[in-house]
Amino acid sequence: MTEAAQQQIKKTVSENDVVLYMKGTPTFPQCGFSSTVVQILDYLGADYHSVNVLEDQDIRQGIKEFNNWPTIPQVFVKGEFIGGCDILREMFETGELKSFLTEKKVGLTA
Repeated sequence: MTEAAQQQIKKTVSENDVVLYMKGTPTFPQCGFSSTVVQILDYLGADYHSVNVLEDQDIRQGIKEFNNWPTIPQVFVKGEFIGGCDILREMFETGELKSFLTEKKVGLTA
C-alpha cells in the first residue's frame, strides 16, 4: 500500500464517525454486499461517509491491507474497524448494531 493511501485512509477514518468503504456509491452500489450494508445503515438512519474503492486502486488495495481484512465493504465506527457485510448483517439482525451505534453516540433517525 502506498504511504499516501495509508495516510488518506487514516484521515478519513479519524474524521468521520461512520465510514463505509464500498464498491460504488450509496445511490449506485456496484456489488450486492455493498448494497446490503448501505440498506442497513440507511434503515437505521446512520449518518455515514462512503468511499468508492473503484475510483482509486491504491485505496482499494490499501483498505484491505490497512486492517488485514481481504474483502470490501468495510465499516469503521469512531475509528474502529467493525467488519464487512456478514458481520454488519448479523449485528443488525440481533439488534446489536443499533445498540452499538447508540452507545458510540452515532446519530440515528430510526
